[in-house]
Amino acid sequence: MSSGPSPIDGLREYFGFAATGDSAVDRKLKDIKYRKTLRRLWGTLGVFAFVVVFSWSLTTVEFSLAELFAQLPEFGEALTEYFPPTTYFGFLPFIDVMQYWEFMIEAELFAASQVTVAIAIAGTALGLPGALFFGVMASERVVPYPFNFLFRLTMSVIRAIPALVWVLILIPLGGVGPFTATLAVMIDTTGYLGRLFTDELEEITDGPIEGIRSTGASKSQVISFGMLSQVFRQFIAWLAFDLEHNVRVAISLGLIGAGGLGLELNVQRRTFNYTEMMACIILVILLAGSVELLSQRLRSYLREDDDIERTGILEAFVTAPKKIVQSSMGKR
Repeated sequence: MSSGPSPIDGLREYFGFAATGDSAVDRKLKDIKYRKTLRRLWGTLGVFAFVVVFSWSLTTVEFSLAELFAQLPEFGEALTEYFPPTTYFGFLPFIDVMQYWEFMIEAELFAASQVTVAIAIAGTALGLPGALFFGVMASERVVPYPFNFLFRLTMSVIRAIPALVWVLILIPLGGVGPFTATLAVMIDTTGYLGRLFTDELEEITDGPIEGIRSTGASKSQVISFGMLSQVFRQFIAWLAFDLEHNVRVAISLGLIGAGGLGLELNVQRRTFNYTEMMACIILVILLAGSVELLSQRLRSYLREDDDIERTGILEAFVTAPKKIVQSSMGKR
């Protein structure tokens, strides 16, 4: 007993792509044309959906180009305070950097920067054991499914709550300050770094594991020497990356009163002292950039076959054009 035409066949017939009675080549060409039309249809629907969502987003946030242009003159006036002008040698116009320096010394911003770095380092170090524990236990290679899902779920819950919110949750425990910020960074590190550790463990090869297991090693020995030994370098690299991330988190936590450089930035923002704000921002850029540079250099030394990143910064800039030309010639 034969069944009736399928909905797909009806759609093909509606668009004029029915292949009944045609040769194999004609059916193939019509099938390609049908799929192309279908892709265009889905593409059009996708663009329409994006336009609708984008328009809804602009309406929700009350975005207005007219208001933006209306505020430009006021923003231009603020720029002269962000970058106070002066003249050097009596004729050379430039930014008065001494105003930044004097405020950095007066407000002890370098000491505040040390607090920010201390929060990041302490929080990362305290969160490392938890990240290692959950990262290992969440791997299906160590704990069978579905029991490993409990550890994955715990890390997912931690990641779902931003560090900024963790500070608010922990206020009854230690108030608002560097101590609470350190606890928030510790919890945040456990969730994020643990997930990265789990992903690395899922990608290891089975050869070393079977080799260690064949010697009669215990479960803990198999994990230590067969699994963790394969991802030691990756773990160190991710740890350096997470420390870099936590410096930025520590700065943002200061904006709600958790201490450090972010706290001073927030104080100047509230009082509309744009020159002092810019001094804080300059230190934020220098601090975050320095930690990122150190983290990048450490990760480059941990990678294999990484000759490009092992060169110095100045050397990389000088030799970059030559290497690009050599690479292009080699590809031809």
